[in-house]
Amino acid sequence: MSRDRLAADCVFCRIVARKAAAAEVYRDELVTAFLDHRPVTPGHVLVVANAHIAWFGDIPDELGARLLHVARRLSAALRSSGLPCDGVNLLLADGEAASQEVPHVHLHVIPRTPGDGFTIESPAWRRPPPPAGELEANARKIRKTLIHDEGRS
Repeated sequence: MSRDRLAADCVFCRIVARKAAAAEVYRDELVTAFLDHRPVTPGHVLVVANAHIAWFGDIPDELGARLLHVARRLSAALRSSGLPCDGVNLLLADGEAASQEVPHVHLHVIPRTPGDGFTIESPAWRRPPPPAGELEANARKIRKTLIHDEGRS
């Protein structure tokens, strides 16, 4: 599917263009934030890139910084809003395998309270350490790619 076709079919692009309804809480030249229509908890906000960019690795540094800056401000606003909020989870799913449902960069800002029913706990977090040398071997692969990729930034 072409990039233009994908953007035309993208619900987040329609929300940014104000062609689809959303409970907007913030907007600037780079990002728009609105309440998730299926909130995990009351006040669950999505911060989306105004431009149609599907994958996190494709966003310019300025946009990535803005996403995090706005999420930080929203986190503080949620804590002061009167909505239940004793903590905040930030969640960015990148790709279908990571449960990204809308292929448009977006950051979830999820207010949390004890016993709210949402969990990111998984037995995978409790796995035993990998065999000796595996972490360093994987780190070498990542470092090699990072060094090679620096010229494209």
